[in-house]
Amino acid sequence: MGEAEKLSAFMEGRTSDSPYIEMVWRGRVGQNYAPVCPADVRWNLLFVKDKDSVRVTAEGATTQCVPKTQPEGLEFLVIKFKLGVFVPYLPANHLLNGDALLPEANRQSFWLDGFAWQLPDYENVEAFVDRLVRNDVLVTDPIVYATLQEQPQPVSSRTVRRRFLQATGLTPAAIQQIERANRAAALLGQGASILDAVYEAGYADQPHMTRSFKRFIGQTPAQISRMNQPA
Repeated sequence: MGEAEKLSAFMEGRTSDSPYIEMVWRGRVGQNYAPVCPADVRWNLLFVKDKDSVRVTAEGATTQCVPKTQPEGLEFLVIKFKLGVFVPYLPANHLLNGDALLPEANRQSFWLDGFAWQLPDYENVEAFVDRLVRNDVLVTDPIVYATLQEQPQPVSSRTVRRRFLQATGLTPAAIQQIERANRAAALLGQGASILDAVYEAGYADQPHMTRSFKRFIGQTPAQISRMNQPA
């Protein structure tokens, strides 16, 4: 392993055709790996393997950027779920800006909602999630899903807000703010100018976007732009 490889983490991700899964990631932690993770409106299941032991954690949505560190050599698998998908046993509002360590059943399984579940791998995540759904461990809130599709709902705005908090841990307004910051950061990463990102993401002005980035992304727009300029 070369020095450049040891200084970073190996990571790969893929989308999924499952209606419940947003993304699947796997990787291995390298040396001096200490990323600052942007705020994220989606929760995930994190499987971390360290030698012969596996730790399973339900990580909630985050409302600000979060610095993370992991020891070198850890292997991980992340299942990130779509908005509106949640585990009633672990309400999303209880996981917000936090996590819950799920007890180990043995080296190949863990406990969730009173049942032991076989550990998934990168290739069979969809089958694992389907089993959770069939057993009503994982559910989707139809009001949250329909609201995100901008479909009118025959319920009050107060009810919509309550259902969002239960299923995502966040209000619709908070989701919009965080998603806007991540969308603007993605535009900058693709080479858009700061002013174009301000306009495309719908910010009032550049100072407004900068304040949002400091909270949700952990970098300023100028820092992201500089990283994507040709050397």
